[in-house]
Amino acid sequence: MDSLPEKVWHSLKSEEVLNVLESDPAKGLSNQEAARRLEAFGPNELTQKKGQGPLIRFLLQFKQPLVIILLAATAITLLLQEYVDSIVIFGVVLVNAIIGFVQESKALKAIEALAKAMVSEATVLRDGERQRVNSSKLVPGDIVLLQSGDKAPADMRLIKSRELQVDESALTGESVPVQKAETVLDEDMVIGDRYNMAFSSTLVTYGAGQGVVVSTGDRTEIGRINELIASADILETPLTQKIHHFSNILLYAILAMAVATFIIGFIRGQDLVEMFMASVALAVGAIPEGLPAAITITLAIGVSRMAKRNAIIRKLPAVETLGSTMVICSDKTGTLTQNQMTVQDIVAGGIRYSLTGVGYAPEGEIRDEEGNFDLEANLSLQELLKAGVLCNDSTVKKAEEGWRVEGDPTEGALLTSAMKAGYSVQQLTSDFPRLDTIPFESERQYMASLHDQGEGKPRIIYVKGSIESICVECSVIYGPDGEPDVPKAGAITQWVESMAEKGLRVLAFARKEVSPDTTEITHADLEQGLEFMGLQGMIDPPRPEAMDAVEACQAAGIRVKMITGDHAGTAAAIAQQMGLCGETCSYHTREVLTGKDIAALDDQELVEQADSTAVFARVSPEQKLRLVEALQKRDNVVAMTGDGVNDAPALRQANIGVAMGITGTEVSKESSDMILTDDNFATIKAAVEEGRGVFDNLVKFITWTLPTNGGEGLVILIAILLGTALPILPLQILWINMTTALLLGLMLAFEPKEEGIMQRMPRDPSEPILTRTLIERIVLVSLLLVLGAFGLFKLEVALMGGDESLARTLAVNVFVFGEMFYLFNCRSITRPVWTLGLFSNMFLWAGVGIMTALQLLFTYAPFMNSIFQSAPMGWAEWGMVFANSLLIYLVVETEKWVRRRKAEG
Repeated sequence: MDSLPEKVWHSLKSEEVLNVLESDPAKGLSNQEAARRLEAFGPNELTQKKGQGPLIRFLLQFKQPLVIILLAATAITLLLQEYVDSIVIFGVVLVNAIIGFVQESKALKAIEALAKAMVSEATVLRDGERQRVNSSKLVPGDIVLLQSGDKAPADMRLIKSRELQVDESALTGESVPVQKAETVLDEDMVIGDRYNMAFSSTLVTYGAGQGVVVSTGDRTEIGRINELIASADILETPLTQKIHHFSNILLYAILAMAVATFIIGFIRGQDLVEMFMASVALAVGAIPEGLPAAITITLAIGVSRMAKRNAIIRKLPAVETLGSTMVICSDKTGTLTQNQMTVQDIVAGGIRYSLTGVGYAPEGEIRDEEGNFDLEANLSLQELLKAGVLCNDSTVKKAEEGWRVEGDPTEGALLTSAMKAGYSVQQLTSDFPRLDTIPFESERQYMASLHDQGEGKPRIIYVKGSIESICVECSVIYGPDGEPDVPKAGAITQWVESMAEKGLRVLAFARKEVSPDTTEITHADLEQGLEFMGLQGMIDPPRPEAMDAVEACQAAGIRVKMITGDHAGTAAAIAQQMGLCGETCSYHTREVLTGKDIAALDDQELVEQADSTAVFARVSPEQKLRLVEALQKRDNVVAMTGDGVNDAPALRQANIGVAMGITGTEVSKESSDMILTDDNFATIKAAVEEGRGVFDNLVKFITWTLPTNGGEGLVILIAILLGTALPILPLQILWINMTTALLLGLMLAFEPKEEGIMQRMPRDPSEPILTRTLIERIVLVSLLLVLGAFGLFKLEVALMGGDESLARTLAVNVFVFGEMFYLFNCRSITRPVWTLGLFSNMFLWAGVGIMTALQLLFTYAPFMNSIFQSAPMGWAEWGMVFANSLLIYLVVETEKWVRRRKAEG
């Protein structure tokens, strides 16, 4: 056998599958045949995609337009023997490249994590003998034996199953282990409903089974997910898109100004070398050298703040992306919900009870519809709760991290409900020892156990299972007084339907007393005489804090959608409780789309449905990816949360992927941009808030820094146009740009978040970084700086008889202190500075103090005078500097006040 035919394995009889794969269920393959097939099909491993080497990734850090200009400026100043200029400019470029390289090296390891997840050993039949082999050696046709605790080593069609249950939550999102069977299924069954298959990397939680390998390596379901991860686009974040666009505009503007400067000087007959240096000075002045560093550091500060709020950022731009998020697509199990089954409703003796509390902790109350609870008055309730404990193979234990179930989550929920009523599990199992058991079987859908009630008393059989399997056998109800009663017509059906409407998983309970000498039970013993006791309805409940977080996100204009592999009814019930859809939320009203519905839609139809639908259930990994892509086609900035292997492709495709730190698989974490260390959806709300604050601070920095660059460029251009000496030299421009960017502008990164940040709508992705209002403000401040610097330069030269060093020192200080005063304007784009709290950002005051000290050194220290060609200033010069700076501050605050009045009026 050298090729594998395309088959829908779950729709074939096991005999047909074995025949196609030429395998013997009793002996398996021969070692010789297995070796031959390994050569033909390759190892059972995921293909590793070869990425770019570290050198290429490092060099790619230099491809940004602004960086290219700076590199050109470095080369030109080096040729002109302006070594200090060259070193400073190249130092800025190198630091930014190193930071970017380090961040990128930490990302995109999802495929390697998937490969690790598949490394294990398997028990196979070869040459009629059991053998333990490395899972990478498995081939199609191998007969694999499974038991509790095993990880499925490949995709298999089951040929034998004995109470086999498999946890597929990481692959499908199913919240409880799936009961497996070897029965034939319809072709169109989605992955989560293929009960006769065991998929690679899923975990056997109960029972035993035997399967024949049908797919290995890249051909498995997890292999297809691997390909989806590799094919998912790594999207630019809104910030990187805007910075890229902004850089291109700046690039053309700077080059145009530099060329214009050179041409004007050439036409005027000025020295070409002098004009070349003037052009370089203009380019260096117009480029915001501190912008890349400021962006990186501002984002890093955001990372630090988010880490304190339990959100670990893996990729720096993700900080800002959170702030512009428009849609959050959340997985259900373990993300919006507790991932702990909880009994919420009980019907016993015709009385309905509700239970409070969530998870496996025995904390909560049981109350009837009138708010009362009297266990002694309802013998049926007593028996029902006892049955849930005694007809049970699981345990719940208290660990350091809380209460945990060992065994089936459904059975764990039954133990907890009994403990909430005051029962001791240990006491009940001691008082009513188990004598015999009929294990749960998928064909019969029930479990039964025989117990001793004490000497001379009849022994009792407790049965739990599906409604269909138990109620059909029951002709009477065990009443609240312990007496048998005839059930009212349709009563049981009504109870079941009302629970199902709430998305509850419903289990029925029955009892039967037998003679004191009975020691074992059979299925025949349950065919008659059963007394129906009642129902327990359970669900994996939503996290209370997640409900609050969803509400907060919606208030911030962020739509929250649920995308899960779980059943439609369960998803609709959770979504309704979370406030994701209306009171009529159900599959029947089409507010919930299933994987089957999605498969029937073309791409354009899916775009329409994805935008208007809040809940998607029974969804496959490919469909999760399609949904994220569909939402992005409407220009939505999409965040995707998840914790399973099945979430990984969508996590990578999303603008920001959010993985769970506790329950999340390694694959989901490596595919994500952010990890929640507390698995709490509420942390996303906190991260969005921090992200909005980060973007605000970046805009404030850009609004602050561009007037300096614009002003410096215009000063040079005006000097060339007028044929006068340059008011500021290239090295002095570098001094201004680098010191003020680090000591003044960067302090805006520490600005606290402004009030009402979560009450405004998400930003439009098409909206530029700088609005018209901010551009007008930047032009206004640039002109004020140009008028002040150029005007005072010319005035000083005229007054001091041509002392250009002193005049240039005056111009430099006009720029530095003008920026310092303008810095306070930029603490808020719209509000006056005194409403923010004058000392709410102490870093800003520290920066102002250090900058002032450095500027005094620049002006008065002899060695600085020698390096930068500066000169000491007198009181008159300082008076002019501070008058110009105060004028800038007052003009900007007046402009903000006028705009506020217009907005209010």
